[in-house]
Amino acid sequence: MIIQTSRFGRVEFQEEDVLTFPEGLLGFSDLRKFILLDDPSDEIFAWLQSCEALDIAFPVLEPELFTDSFKINLSRNDLELMKMKNLDKARYFCIVTIPDDPTQMTANLKAPIIVNREARIARQCVLQDNNLAIREPIFSKLQMRVVANPAVSIKHQLQGMDVAVRLPVREIEA
Repeated sequence: MIIQTSRFGRVEFQEEDVLTFPEGLLGFSDLRKFILLDDPSDEIFAWLQSCEALDIAFPVLEPELFTDSFKINLSRNDLELMKMKNLDKARYFCIVTIPDDPTQMTANLKAPIIVNREARIARQCVLQDNNLAIREPIFSKLQMRVVANPAVSIKHQLQGMDVAVRLPVREIEA
C-alpha cells in the first residue's frame, strides 16, 4: 500500500503494518487506521500517521523515555477490547504536544496509546490514576537523558527498544 502524507510524503507499507483503532482516538473517532513512523528529521519522536486523513499525524514517545514510574492498570473490559489477557504483549505510547517553544512540550500520560502487537489492535485508554497528567512537562527530562549519555543519541537508544518503524514502514516486532 502507498499513501501520500502531508508530513512525510509518499509512504509505502504493508497491510500488516496497520494498527487498527476500533474506537478511533479521542476527538478523532472516525479515524481507525494508523501506522507508526519514525521522523526522519528528528532524533527522538515517532509519529502515529493516519491512513485515512493523510494530514493527521501525532508525535508519540514511549513513556519510558521520560519517566521511570509509569505504570498502566487496565480494566478487564479494556483488556478484552484489546484482545489481551494481560499487558505482556503490549507497547505503550504517549501523544506529545509540541508548541512553538519546544521547551514547553508535554506528554499525555493520562490517556496513552496501548498497542496489542500481535493482533495489531490499538486503543487510547483513559487511565483511572488521578496522579497522571494530561500535560506532563517532558523537555527537561528528555534533555537529562541525552546529557546522561551524550555518546549515544536517543534515536540509537530507541532502535534497541523498537519504538517505531523506520521509513519505509515495517512491523513492530513482538
